[in-house]
Amino acid sequence: MSKHTNFLVIISDEHRKDAMGCAGHPIVKTPNLDALAARGTMFDAAYTPSPMCVPTRAALASGDWVHKTGNWDSATPYTGHPRSWMGHLRDAGREVVSIGKLHFRSGEDDNGFSQEILPMHVVGGVGWAVGLLRENPPPYDSAAELAGDVGVGSSTYSDYDLAITDAAETWLADPAREEQPWAAFVSLVSPHYPLTCPEEWYAMYDPAEMDLPVGYGKGIPDHPELRNIKNFFHYDDYFDEQKMREAKAAYYGLTSFMDDCVGRVLKSLEDSGQLDNTVVLYVSDHGDMMGDQGFWTKQVMYEASAGVPMIAAGPGIPSGRRVATCTNLIDIAATARDVCGVLDDETSAALPGVSLRGIANASDDPDRTGFSEYHDGGSKTGTFMVRWGGWKYVHYVDQPPQLFDLNTDPDEQMNRAIDRVNDADVQAALIEGKRRLHEICDPEAVNARAFSDQRRKIAELGGEEACRTAFVFNHTPTPVEQAEMHEQQAAT
Repeated sequence: MSKHTNFLVIISDEHRKDAMGCAGHPIVKTPNLDALAARGTMFDAAYTPSPMCVPTRAALASGDWVHKTGNWDSATPYTGHPRSWMGHLRDAGREVVSIGKLHFRSGEDDNGFSQEILPMHVVGGVGWAVGLLRENPPPYDSAAELAGDVGVGSSTYSDYDLAITDAAETWLADPAREEQPWAAFVSLVSPHYPLTCPEEWYAMYDPAEMDLPVGYGKGIPDHPELRNIKNFFHYDDYFDEQKMREAKAAYYGLTSFMDDCVGRVLKSLEDSGQLDNTVVLYVSDHGDMMGDQGFWTKQVMYEASAGVPMIAAGPGIPSGRRVATCTNLIDIAATARDVCGVLDDETSAALPGVSLRGIANASDDPDRTGFSEYHDGGSKTGTFMVRWGGWKYVHYVDQPPQLFDLNTDPDEQMNRAIDRVNDADVQAALIEGKRRLHEICDPEAVNARAFSDQRRKIAELGGEEACRTAFVFNHTPTPVEQAEMHEQQAAT
């Protein structure tokens, strides 16, 4: 066995943090993630940099916040700049491979990998341009697809995950992995919609026994920006109770399907003799509201959307530990450098992330700030979230804030900001939340810059009408589907 330490990141898509057996969920079956958590560390307060795929994946690659890189939205994907942690490792002599979804601009950019296997990038190098139209949003007619796709069967996404898993098994089993230290980014798309679930996995869950969404039947919380998001992403309009139950069964089935893919990858790692010298990190890019508070998919700052599952195991990672310190997907960059023994340079030393291995071995730090931001489709103003200890403050530029005490209200049903006049603790928490936010960024200045950059992008793409009609979809097509689209366009 080689003596170097390898680094394996397994990332899923749209997996909410509570939907795991090891997180205490009473219904969802995730035996492979549960086993990973048992031999490693769970980070219970992990967050996405932004509850949307494209900006999050740019932040994950660069190790920096969305407002620092300017990858605001689903039409401003990562282009290889600033340099990724993958490139940092590769340039230091590591083999660095991606297998599966990336959601960057293109494989023609230097994204930092030695090789990209079965990569999914944004459509046409552009992405989801309709999300740029925040000041004048059109109707989002694709919203009906979410409920319409609910059912039993294979989909292009489940087929893609099987191909990704096969490729990862093959790559890990190759004896060439012993020849030099490596890092791998294995990126699955489940349980991201379409909520069409293979029968074997759907059959594990009875729709009649599904748990009801948080706040079911009460409508969305009373807040102007949340109404903006709901009016655009009006998924809930297409769900009655039976369809909701079927959707949850499909989502849980897809989660178990994804867990099985993870298990196959980890078994291949073990069979190759590399388990003991590989740090494994499991995360998702963001969560999914699944009907909670009247919302589906992501885009909001509730825990089910902005929180992410995060489990690490392997050399230097404590076994059976749960960490309450706030962490973030941007910490992966620092973790990669730490695990792989790559020294910081001037640029990486200035990044905000820290090694998860260090956090796992330290006492819980309730003072570390959790952070997320959103500047994408459906929003008419910038949204910023900070979390410390049990408090969670959500700042909406030019709109009222939200404040939640997660210790007493884990389902975020009570906006404590409305108690500010009569409650000294709430007043202090609001002041502290705003202070912590301003330590990270000036939200008003960031909001203005985001809108300015997006107006420029709209013009570059040919104006608002072009953004309304080009690349309209509810979920990014797989590489096979994108190739077929390209062939059809070339034929016409």
